[in-house]
Amino acid sequence: MRATPLAAPAGALSRRKRLELDNDLDTECPTRKQARRGPQPQLPPCLLPLSPPPAPARALAVTTASRLGPYVLLEPEEGGRAYRALHCPTGTEYTCKVYPVREATAVLEPYWRLPPRGHVARPTEVLAGPRHLYTFFRRSHGDMHSLVRHRHRLPEPEAAALFRQMAAALAHCHQHGLVLRDLKLRRFVFTDHERTKLVLENLEDACVLTGPDDSLWDKHACPAYVGPEVLSSRACYSGKAADVWSLGVALFTMLAGHYPFQDSEPVLLFGKIRRGAFALPQGLSAAARCLVRCLLRREPAERLTATGILLHPWLRENPIPSAPSRSRLWEADQVVPEGPGLEEAEEEERGGAVGLYG
Repeated sequence: MRATPLAAPAGALSRRKRLELDNDLDTECPTRKQARRGPQPQLPPCLLPLSPPPAPARALAVTTASRLGPYVLLEPEEGGRAYRALHCPTGTEYTCKVYPVREATAVLEPYWRLPPRGHVARPTEVLAGPRHLYTFFRRSHGDMHSLVRHRHRLPEPEAAALFRQMAAALAHCHQHGLVLRDLKLRRFVFTDHERTKLVLENLEDACVLTGPDDSLWDKHACPAYVGPEVLSSRACYSGKAADVWSLGVALFTMLAGHYPFQDSEPVLLFGKIRRGAFALPQGLSAAARCLVRCLLRREPAERLTATGILLHPWLRENPIPSAPSRSRLWEADQVVPEGPGLEEAEEEERGGAVGLYG
């Protein structure tokens, strides 16, 4: 077992990576990252015709309670890709993500590209074995998806404080040539018990750009968060603008307690997304409504950039994150969201899946 330092890669790699559409609302369908050089293994997509159903992803063959240097791997999480790990000398718990060792360059390259900042969680240690790569991350205190699912909708001051950190993470990635693609609430995790500080969980599936052009040709997104241009017949689309759309879906969900576009049939869901019509919940301020509309524009060129989001008045008026009081927590729990909530939407999405273009 040897430690692998996060050193710069020897050469630039292509950003035209083969992608598949995966189901955002199904936590049992993890994506697998592919190496960028050499033959690419074909991964089973999560959205297939209703008959036959997609086969479940097979977990990597890693034995739990096994020793890895100073760490012990405990029970698996997220379908077997991640494990709870214990650092024996200190007793500190970590999350260990396991990849085939052949994917080491593809897994680590986004971290090489991105300068260290507080917006994105980075592996604290990387170990390479004969067959597997082990990346260790600090344990989080929950994620945004779970918070919104429990609270249904967040008060504007709290939502603005949290969303500003999400937008800062996206802007940091875009400024350094990374397109996140699989962007959703679940990927933002809390680093403190009070749940006021957010970071992007990891850079899994991020696309490393080789120049100023951010055009992508592959269709890869989560159904509830996918942009209309990804669903269109266009040969390519702007990866950064697609990220902004997904961030707009996340903001709408934080403020409303449900997704802006929902349907039990994926074909109908994609039709609603292509039309781009949504209803904002009552009681939102004019600035909040403005920002949501600036992100969820059908035409990608009309959306705000990630950097531009941080200049919006709604975020500049709420710059300091604050922990919610117990009274605000109680009031938020009493709000009944308009339309199906996250739990109902998850159940509907798990009912079936179809091809991208129906």
